[in-house]
Amino acid sequence: MSLPLSPGVYIMRDSGGKVIYVGKAKALKNRVSQYFGSHTNHTQKVINMVENIDTFDYIITDSEFEALVLECSLIKQYMPRYNILLKDDKGYNYIKITNEAYPSITAVNKIENDGAAYIGPYMSGYYVSNAVSQARKLFRLPDCGKKFSADTRIRPCLNYHIKLCSAPCAGKISEKDYRESIAEALEFLKGGNKLDIQKMTEEMEKAAENLEFERAAKIRDRITAVKKMSEKQKVVCSRIEEQDIISVITEDDKACFEIFLFRNGALFDREHFIVRNIYDLPQARSEFISGYYYMRDFVPCRISVDGEVSDKELLENWLSEKRGKKVSVVIPQRGEQLMLVEMCKKNAAEHLAHQRGAVGKELMALNELGKLLGLPKPPKYIESYDISNQNGTANVAGMVVFENGKPLKSAYRKFEIKTVVGQDDYASMAEVISRRIEEYEKHKDEETGFGRLPDLILLDGGKGQVSSASAVLSAKGYDYIPLFGMVKDNRHKTRAITDTGKEIAIGNKRNVFTLVSTIQEEVHRFAIGYHRQKRKSNAFRSSLTEITGVGEKRARLLIKHFGTIANIKEAEIEELENTPFLNKAVAQNIYRYFHNTEE
Repeated sequence: MSLPLSPGVYIMRDSGGKVIYVGKAKALKNRVSQYFGSHTNHTQKVINMVENIDTFDYIITDSEFEALVLECSLIKQYMPRYNILLKDDKGYNYIKITNEAYPSITAVNKIENDGAAYIGPYMSGYYVSNAVSQARKLFRLPDCGKKFSADTRIRPCLNYHIKLCSAPCAGKISEKDYRESIAEALEFLKGGNKLDIQKMTEEMEKAAENLEFERAAKIRDRITAVKKMSEKQKVVCSRIEEQDIISVITEDDKACFEIFLFRNGALFDREHFIVRNIYDLPQARSEFISGYYYMRDFVPCRISVDGEVSDKELLENWLSEKRGKKVSVVIPQRGEQLMLVEMCKKNAAEHLAHQRGAVGKELMALNELGKLLGLPKPPKYIESYDISNQNGTANVAGMVVFENGKPLKSAYRKFEIKTVVGQDDYASMAEVISRRIEEYEKHKDEETGFGRLPDLILLDGGKGQVSSASAVLSAKGYDYIPLFGMVKDNRHKTRAITDTGKEIAIGNKRNVFTLVSTIQEEVHRFAIGYHRQKRKSNAFRSSLTEITGVGEKRARLLIKHFGTIANIKEAEIEELENTPFLNKAVAQNIYRYFHNTEE
């Protein structure tokens, strides 16, 4: 098919005629031709998509801007599998007040014909949940969901003792006073998060003048609670009145986009979307933003993102036209805005990690580490190595494995250095990496243990160790495995990561620093533990092998049979003679050795 060099939209279909991808282009011929050229520079997503393309069609537009608008519309219409798809399931939210002697206040997403009263609707589920939670704490309302009556008498829970509940279950509050608390809570909810503290102060002073000290104390405590709540809310406030913040965390082909919505300088709502087919982050951010705001009537004047966005100017023009005023897409670099972007990113990490039962901070650390080292994806499977010896004796190495940011102890391995004589950590490291690759080539069909290659290798050492190991990987054709060293300061604490060139500081990257420090401490502990075990074993054997008739094999059997050198020394001659692998002459030699000479 001959394609024009005009802007437009192209539509890819599979053999069944189903639309699998919709894209836009400034020049249709150039863009579409790229798909059917060499696969060398293609992402896995594009390779998979091209394999499924049977036919394609295109629509010419007058401008790239019109192509963007049409692309959004067609994606919404066809929901193609290889586009980033967002399901807009956002509904209305309500505050429900049950109709009973001791009413309860809850956040719900629909109205039922159950005799209860409802306040709403609200668009923000975050706002409703947060407001109800605050109201319960301020007015000491139960959140256990139990039904109460004047006759209820059970032991109050912890919330009563820490002053978060008035314990109607234990009869600690009358029905009249409880209903008064409910009424005040509803006034609070209808008025938003800002109670009139001045009005409350006047009521407190009036109660005190009337000698109603208990009521005055109650109002005083409520004023204090409101002030504390206000202070807490400042954590999620911004000096910019109106903006959305968007961050993304990726893992393999899956990602979580998190959106914080700020209105009047406060966090008004938040949403998250789990999406697939993520390989190009700038393109993914662009597709997400266009898809998200295509489904929304409102566009803020500012959208802060955590990284580069493809077609940024075109996207800003489209967003500005939709809003009717200028819209900016920015990447914060410092200060409050960068902190909010990072907070948004942490929430995205938690949501994505929750899907696979992991911990968000570990996923966050792996994303940051991959980005810092320039890796194509977060290093899910990390191997780390350390050499340990004492003046060249008992020369060993330890290998530890971290999967998804956690130790995978079943994959730990020990190496006894075989080809290096004396103390040469560089040559020892080269031997270990060489043997590791040889083991992979033997077991690569197994896909576990040595049969699995790491996404990243971290060595406990600097440029020398990295250079030696890199030479081995290159010689064996595995130089595509990322390899770095972990550098310590003069107090033996992790300071930086290095390759054969410059060092990469990690002190200002808290998540990365914690992860790398943990790996370095773990591999050092494992290697030195094996070294001590080896040295102790060598000491035992060297002591016993001085005895006539006792070699390496018999020394190991003695240690295994008696447990310790001290037990062998304390054994009677008859016990030694009755040991299965000792003859009478050797037994007597052992007895004379320990009783006629010092250990």
